[in-house]
Amino acid sequence: MFLAITFLLVAILSAVGIVREMRRKNFFAVGFAALSLAVFGWFSVMTIISIIAGGGATA
Repeated sequence: MFLAITFLLVAILSAVGIVREMRRKNFFAVGFAALSLAVFGWFSVMTIISIIAGGGATA
């Protein structure tokens, strides 16, 4: 569960980075932040769903 929470925190910070860099019009950084949001957001959501569905985190 710690891994899912860490990924979710990174995804939230990436979303904040997207908003901040859009204001600065730094589209190269927006691209990297969007890619990070997509990857870490996907992994965090899928990990949480896997844990809730009963597939993992037995230890």
